[in-house]
Amino acid sequence: MATPAVTDKDPGDILSLALEWHAAGKRVALATVIKTWGSSPRPPGSNLAVAEDGRFEGSVSAGCVEGAVIEAAQEVIATGSQQLLQYGVTNDEAWAVGLACGGQIEILVERIE
Repeated sequence: MATPAVTDKDPGDILSLALEWHAAGKRVALATVIKTWGSSPRPPGSNLAVAEDGRFEGSVSAGCVEGAVIEAAQEVIATGSQQLLQYGVTNDEAWAVGLACGGQIEILVERIE
């Protein structure tokens, strides 16, 4: 899987892009950082848009957990069921996916309807 480029785009730009993909007939999920604790690479409100064809834009963790979030987004696209993801230094999965910055993040992934 390609490593996402860290982006400083306005979250509204990412949402607009996700809506464009959806309007073009693609199924799309949007991941949004909804809460952070301690040191976190991206602030609340940061977005990552993921299309069913594997295209993605934005960032929820500056690359730390993007791979895992993209996988969750593909599952959300397929099932339509949103997911609430949590990563932190006390979570074994966080270390496995690369979130070793000392903080915690909570990410909501939902399909755009």
